[in-house]
Formats: sequence, C-alpha cells, structure tokens
Amino acid sequence: MILLDRVSKVYGKEGSPALNRVSLHIEPKEFVIIVGTSGAGKSTLLKLLTREIKQTSGKIVVGGIDYDTLRKKHVPLLRRKIGVVYQDFKLLPQRTVFENIAFALEIAGMTNREIKTTVPKVIELVGLNGKEKKFPHQLSGGERQRVAIARAVVRQPKILIADEPTGNLDPKHSWDIVRLLEKINHYGTTVILTTHNADIVNRLKRRVITIDNGKVVSDQSKGVYRQ
Repeated sequence: MILLDRVSKVYGKEGSPALNRVSLHIEPKEFVIIVGTSGAGKSTLLKLLTREIKQTSGKIVVGGIDYDTLRKKHVPLLRRKIGVVYQDFKLLPQRTVFENIAFALEIAGMTNREIKTTVPKVIELVGLNGKEKKFPHQLSGGERQRVAIARAVVRQPKILIADEPTGNLDPKHSWDIVRLLEKINHYGTTVILTTHNADIVNRLKRRVITIDNGKVVSDQSKGVYRQ
C-alpha cells in the first residue's frame, strides 16, 4: 500500500535533511501511529505522501502509484485515494454539516442525487445524526472533528491520514475520535495517525513508528510512546 525506500527531503540548498533515508512499508488496512517531537519530520513525511512536496531522493510508491512517474495532472486523482484530517478541522464556516461534507463530493464532480444518497450514510457513520443543518460554530470541538473526518472519508479513500486530530480536544472527545478512526479502519481503510498523546498511543497498542531528527528510530508492532 505505502512504500518508502531510502527517502530524504532537504529544504533549500544548504539545509540539513528534514527526512534522512527513511524506509517504511505500510500494509493495506493497517492502523499505524507515527510519533516524534515537533520538528522530527512527521509533517514532512505526510506532505510527501499527499504529494504537497517532492522527495529530494529515494522512492515513494502509494497504492501502486510510483511518485517518480506521477504527472502533475494526475495528483488530484492520487489525493482522492488519500483522505486527510487536521488538528484545526479546516471546516467552511458558512456551510452546514451536510454542506461541508457534500463539498468534497461537489469537487469530485458527483451529481446532486449521488450526494443526497452518500452524505447521510457518512453522517451516520461518524455519529452526527440530527446535526446536518448545524453550522461549525454551533458544534463542540469533537463534533467539528467528526465533520472533518466525514468529509475526509466521504469519497471512500483507501488511506486516511489523521494529523494530530485530537490536539485541540479534551480527553473524552479525543477518545471518541480515536474510536471513530478504529471503526473506519475496521471497514478496510488504512489509517495513519500522528499524535503527541502518549496515553492514546500506549492504550491502543497498535504499530508505532517513532521519528527523530528525520530518521525512523523505532518501529514497534504493538508499540508504546517513546521520545
């Protein structure tokens, strides 16, 4: 599903590597947690996977797509296979819950009939029944993150990247979001979660990849948080 072979990324001509010869293999349907201190290289790794930036060296293959031969015009197609959820939700404030989720389908060129059929199913999946007509400012932080997750998975991506999705949430809402990510993973989506929350990492007992100074320093099958 995801293969990185000795991937490095250097910003600028004289900079030290943000990622330094990283090799990783993530299987389809895996749930992987990536940890590391700020500046360790986690964000660079995620930006490489979504092709926001290009690697300086090494090979990246995602879902059978070799990034070395990926044309610019095909990047949007790649991104349909990868859903992304951020710490700060990135919802459209003037759109309702339904409209925020539908927006991802509008961009993909779906018909109104398809949207009306698909969006309610995703709203039910994330547990927001009855909130369809609410605006983001009328929701709790946990509910907003659920909308963001719904928007990320409504096109049924093969991979879901959750970048610090609990960073702005209290412990209860954090666990609600983590359980939702597990549910999505159970349905067959590969989930990559980055977090600073040691409690979540240690209780989930999933595969944990630790990045430090741009290098993978630990890869544990049922891991614990290491700094």
